[in-house]
Amino acid sequence: MSYLSISTWSLHRLLGPLRFTAWNAETKQHEPQVTEQPQVLTLLELPAELARRGYQAAEVCHFHFPSVEPAYLQQLKESFQSAGIKFDTLLLDYGDLTTADEERREADIRYMQQWIDIASLAGAKQIRIVAGEAAPDNIDALRLSAEGLTRLSQYSQEQGKNVRIISENFKALTSTGSSSVKLLELVGDNADFITDFGNFKLPNKYDEFPLTLPSSVSVHAKAQYDDQGYPDQDEFITCLNTVRAAEFNGAIVLIYDGPGDMWAGLDRIKAIVADYL
Repeated sequence: MSYLSISTWSLHRLLGPLRFTAWNAETKQHEPQVTEQPQVLTLLELPAELARRGYQAAEVCHFHFPSVEPAYLQQLKESFQSAGIKFDTLLLDYGDLTTADEERREADIRYMQQWIDIASLAGAKQIRIVAGEAAPDNIDALRLSAEGLTRLSQYSQEQGKNVRIISENFKALTSTGSSSVKLLELVGDNADFITDFGNFKLPNKYDEFPLTLPSSVSVHAKAQYDDQGYPDQDEFITCLNTVRAAEFNGAIVLIYDGPGDMWAGLDRIKAIVADYL
């Protein structure tokens, strides 16, 4: 049975500074890039607020972690447990498994391994790894990405982290249904997937969903919004009907990045999604 989840990206104007990561090609180092945002709610307070609003699970973006110290991660784990909210996925937004810069690729993989450790300590079931930024028709890049995802899966298992590796139709490499399926074939049982409504493009958008849904553990339900933050309801329902037709059984994760009050924007799509849970 599908259940209601949310990404912290949908609350990115409420959870404080965004702590992004960038690669400095000159120093060959990862560097933090902080974007200031108001903090209306702390990450530790979020699970209880989600429970109050009727959610069952959450996905947390890596840039929303104010600390990765073990003591803080234990607090975060306990906040999810006490609220009865599942910490489904840590969404790691940085990294390129297909870069031609071998030094950067190895550094990115080490960085991803560190976040697998963080996900484990925080109690996350899985971690989303970006497949890569190479072109979707680049078969060598697809093989390189599959090799990297497999290596990360082996790391998680060998280190006893019990964190499942997943990827997504996100960034260039998996921007088409065919490239996503090819990657999943290459990676085999070492990784699962997320299907995002907003990342497949027209005119083939609705034909591509069914290709990735069988391997997807969650669906990012992102509507097309007008300049007031209201969804194109017909288009959104078409996406949801495609998911229903595929007999998808997993998390339906609400994504809102429009203007205005973010909770209000979420409530508008939550009301539509309710019939699909």
